[in-house]
Amino acid sequence: MAFLAKGAWVVVADASRAMVLENMGDAQSPQLRQVAQMQAEVMEATDKPGRMPDPGPGQRSAMAQTDLARLGADRMVSDLADRLGTAARDGRFDQLIFAAPPQVLGAFRAARCDAVSQRLVAEMDKTLTGHSLPRIADLVCAELARPH
Repeated sequence: MAFLAKGAWVVVADASRAMVLENMGDAQSPQLRQVAQMQAEVMEATDKPGRMPDPGPGQRSAMAQTDLARLGADRMVSDLADRLGTAARDGRFDQLIFAAPPQVLGAFRAARCDAVSQRLVAEMDKTLTGHSLPRIADLVCAELARPH
């Protein structure tokens, strides 16, 4: 059974934002404070989707619209993984708990470095960005206390 140790970092993220939190309390009574916050860049399409030729005379098909929200979320997660990597190498945290929905969690797994992976004690497949800091602490502690 793991505990939320003093100084542990908790990252809660979704497709549009991420918060980095630090436990300032102890394992029995955690108190999270915000260390950093990130927002996904909102991109807007500047043009209509293109068209490409089809076989046959004068036939053309529309191309799929680029998912700009997904691109912005992927860029934010990549930047977050870079920042966490720098903080891990600088010794700013020893333990990391990461909570995010599946797509964000998958992007984070692909982007994180070894320094972050070594400090990762739990991944939570949950969206916690809408909760208060005390509620996040309760949910994280419950997840860590759960037998795996």
